Amino acid sequence: MTAKILTRAAIALLGTIAVPALVVAQESPLMIGMSTTPTTLDPHEDSSAPNNATSRHVWDSLINLTGTSANDPELATEWKAVDPTHWEFKLRAGVKFHDGSEFNADDVVASLLRARDKPSQGFASYTRNIANVTAKDPLTVIVETKVPDPLILNSVSRIRIISADCKDAPVQDFDSGKCAVGTGAYSFVSYSPGSDLTLKRNDGYFAGASHWSNVTLRFLPDDGARLASLLSNEIDVIEALPADGMARVETSDTLQVINGQSSRLVYLGMDVSRDASPFIKAADGSDLGKNPLKDTKVRRAMLMSINRPAIVDRVMQKNGTVADQFVAEGYAGYSDKVEKVAYDPAAAKALLAEAGYPDGFSLTLHGPNGRYVKDAEVLQAIGQMFTRIGIQSKVEVLPWAMYSEAYSEGAYSTYLGSWGVNTGETTNPTVALVATRDEAKGTGRYNGGGVSDPKIDDVLARASSTLDEAERNPLLQELSTLTFGNLWILPMHYENVVLGAKKTVAYTPRGDKYTLAYDVKPAN
Repeated sequence: MTAKILTRAAIALLGTIAVPALVVAQESPLMIGMSTTPTTLDPHEDSSAPNNATSRHVWDSLINLTGTSANDPELATEWKAVDPTHWEFKLRAGVKFHDGSEFNADDVVASLLRARDKPSQGFASYTRNIANVTAKDPLTVIVETKVPDPLILNSVSRIRIISADCKDAPVQDFDSGKCAVGTGAYSFVSYSPGSDLTLKRNDGYFAGASHWSNVTLRFLPDDGARLASLLSNEIDVIEALPADGMARVETSDTLQVINGQSSRLVYLGMDVSRDASPFIKAADGSDLGKNPLKDTKVRRAMLMSINRPAIVDRVMQKNGTVADQFVAEGYAGYSDKVEKVAYDPAAAKALLAEAGYPDGFSLTLHGPNGRYVKDAEVLQAIGQMFTRIGIQSKVEVLPWAMYSEAYSEGAYSTYLGSWGVNTGETTNPTVALVATRDEAKGTGRYNGGGVSDPKIDDVLARASSTLDEAERNPLLQELSTLTFGNLWILPMHYENVVLGAKKTVAYTPRGDKYTLAYDVKPAN
């Protein structure tokens, strides 16, 4: 029996001893309406924004990635590069898990290696360069990378630190609460998948206790239900305030609209690898015999047929900004060489004919319902625009829990996806979305279109191991040029952050669109 397990046994025994009741002042619980349902509480199973935002309430990381993508101390108080491939992290002393057991280097080693070695490979984009993790002493950890990695600090900030006792636990043990034991600002109370997560304040949190003693995250992917819960005063804050409810909130005496900027790119992914794609047919419904999406001209015609400004203005009601590449101007890797493809349906139809499809073809567009801003409506608009140039389109939307794994595994021919570019540069989305899928290298985990471009892989490898910024920046720009010059994915828009809230609370939106209970404050 390990020392940690012995400690927990002692704590459990103390729980049977009668102690005087403590009288604690209680304020009303904080209720947050989340726009998407997480697929699990296991913080290492799948790297999606709903999962990652939820897990941050219970678990900490070595480094706190702030809402502006800065790296602040969290479970690590300081760090340094020992040499180009070894990083030393000094851990915070005196931190305890929610069950009272001591946090130490063994927990960090177990967590980083578990995230790296998980069969799901959900965090491969972040762990792919981790060669080994060792404990130098109880409060010092050494992270060894396979190559010099300029983004290792950002990468480890994504990995939540669980107890080493749960390193071999299945997903079910986290969802049941058995292993939902962290060092974070809130501790687990109950979880009803698809419904809600109830949390209790960690009064002994090293960074100071949060304002709210009790928090409930309610999962409300339906826009109408989420808006109704705010208007009826049931909920304090809701994510993704529906555009058609904006006026009602703005004119309310008790409610407010909270706006912010997002780094999240929404794009249209396409099957560019298979010779025959499962959801593409000839215009008359017969087998086409080949996959038109493998042709750059077809992909360009598709993008030219989409009136992206109209989608942002009318469908999304200005809750977005038209995108042409991974990042907006001013961010590392933005390239002036990427062409801004304008809306031109007549030219799109001519280009489609030039590519050998004068009669067009038919396809099914897949996407989630309630995951992105107006996602189902955006897909319907795209489908109508495709149809006008001869690409007869049908739209199928699914709940996020059903859709998330399928699209990233290449189940569809054309699909709506997104990526929060929280590093503020282009290797991060390249690794995840367009690098050749390679489990050993940790690349292409969310490359649902099967993109495999040797030039991209080569430039990515060099950019990912170049520490000098002057040498690295041209490589970051080249990643954008190669990806969007070939239109391996079709850029749609960057989402804006729009929340609805009671005027009794204050909140500053984050670039990654995470809504975190411990950042919600009472209004002055």
